[in-house]
Amino acid sequence: MDYLLVHAAITMCIAAVAGAAAMIAMRPLRAARQAERLARAQRDFHRQREPLEAKFIERAAATGKPRGLRWVDVEFDDDVLYARDRKSRRLKALVAIEVSFEAVEGGGMEEVEAVSRVRAATAEFIHDGERWATQGRVYFNLAPSAAVKYLASDLELVAEEHAADRT
Repeated sequence: MDYLLVHAAITMCIAAVAGAAAMIAMRPLRAARQAERLARAQRDFHRQREPLEAKFIERAAATGKPRGLRWVDVEFDDDVLYARDRKSRRLKALVAIEVSFEAVEGGGMEEVEAVSRVRAATAEFIHDGERWATQGRVYFNLAPSAAVKYLASDLELVAEEHAADRT
């Protein structure tokens, strides 16, 4: 009886060690798959970038924010910062933008001098696992790296792409 108990305990220990060894051995493969998915998502972002930017402007302008202002122009930076949402695990591309507004007639902002100033912000794009999209979400007064720091409980930095490195 004791022999069976010892034999079962040894078998379970061997199985646990083998399982742990398999998990450790799989890490590089998992990391390689993640790196390939990220590279594919980055390539797709650049291929889809122009229509994504147009959709961003359309959706951001439709929010009515900031109140009393109309979106006139948006300049997108070439650099891209990629971050992962900690809860959904979705990849996000964050791009620095400069936004120009004009006052909406009757919106109460016609006399505000600051309306004509260009505003720095960050545009957000989301990868759903297959394609990129945007909801027009903008983080005013934050560069992409500052947005990741500000949202550190929700986002983790994955990669930074600088335009100079792509050419």
